[in-house]
Amino acid sequence: MKCAHHPDVETNLRCGKCDKPICPKCMVQTPVGARCRDCAGLDKLPTFSVSTRYYLIASGTALGMAIACGAAWGLIAWLVPMFFFNLLLAAAAGYAIGEVTSLAVNRKRGTGLAVVGGIAVAISYAVTFLFPGGLPIGIFSIIYHIIAVGLGIFIAVTRLR
Repeated sequence: MKCAHHPDVETNLRCGKCDKPICPKCMVQTPVGARCRDCAGLDKLPTFSVSTRYYLIASGTALGMAIACGAAWGLIAWLVPMFFFNLLLAAAAGYAIGEVTSLAVNRKRGTGLAVVGGIAVAISYAVTFLFPGGLPIGIFSIIYHIIAVGLGIFIAVTRLR
């Protein structure tokens, strides 16, 4: 008897539900015995099943949070001009954007949502340019700001991945 999915493989194993011949590569072990992939019902977890509606909600929420966090980031950086404080502000913006976006989409997770969160942190950083002293001057300052934004993106992506 030949496997239904691999016609070159001999097998004596059959699906416990539909009785289709399956090889050990095709077999899925379930609590009730060996099943074929169709009968085993290998679906994605609901947490990782993100529809277009959720992507639209996430994009809108992330954009709103990016503008709000960027305004807060720029205002605080302007009022408290401590050089290393920017790392903390970037991390806070990344956490806030990731957490609120995650709450808006019912704690769904996925690569697409992580990309939305990362782009939102970059937009948030761009909003800080609207405040006095928002543009980095000097190579060390530019590198420092890139590291800060990278930290914010990392935190937002971690919250949504």
